Amino acid sequence: MKPSPQKPAGLNFPRPLVTVDVVIFTVLEDALKVMLVRRPNGPDDPFPGRWALPGGFIDVDRDASLLDCALRKLREKTGVAAPYLEQLGSWGGAHRDPRGWSATHAFFALMPAQDLVLEKGENAAQVEWVDAAAAGRKRLAFDHAELLANAIARLRSKVEYTSLPAFLLNEPFTLPQLQHTYEVVLGRAVDKSAFRKRMLDGAFMEEAGTVEGASGRPAMGYRLRDRSQAALFPRTFSPRDAEAPDA
Repeated sequence: MKPSPQKPAGLNFPRPLVTVDVVIFTVLEDALKVMLVRRPNGPDDPFPGRWALPGGFIDVDRDASLLDCALRKLREKTGVAAPYLEQLGSWGGAHRDPRGWSATHAFFALMPAQDLVLEKGENAAQVEWVDAAAAGRKRLAFDHAELLANAIARLRSKVEYTSLPAFLLNEPFTLPQLQHTYEVVLGRAVDKSAFRKRMLDGAFMEEAGTVEGASGRPAMGYRLRDRSQAALFPRTFSPRDAEAPDA
């Protein structure tokens, strides 16, 4: 184990509590879901029994950066690394945590729901996927409702011009599966022919062989060429009035 960092001389001022929180999204049962953990009911726990976003204190012996802390929390709750992880922002204040002045650095993650085993952990009595809209109406612990609202707004804004929803799918995926995921996240339909053209012209996917489509017929499967970042599109998506039936 690495030695704990020494306190620099002359730094005797009070230090805030510093945490990392992760807003973990998936698409499950045709809905955008977010992972929530229920806080324990111990007498010394702030907001006992309340739902909250997964997260925790930075461990100076294990976390070399904020990203390292976010990845550790993600592994503790899901057992896997996120296909996509992005820093959302920072929040701080004297009243967000009853234990003292605190600051949190929030991230949001995207991952497929299949094959995930959610872990309760030592500071969570329960962990569940919750409909994102319903989660935003809960009385979440700390200022997590504000964090969640910002994460949903950031995700939906970026989905309008990026390939982010592809990170919510297991590979290989079909174009209809990808379009459905876009529509679930956006909360509205998009034009089928324009969507297909944009995805194929974006050159961020590669063919992965034939798979079984939603109707049971063979369909082309795709995987991402680069999982380190999302592709950018020159225009946002336009809603459709009606969609032509599948060929």
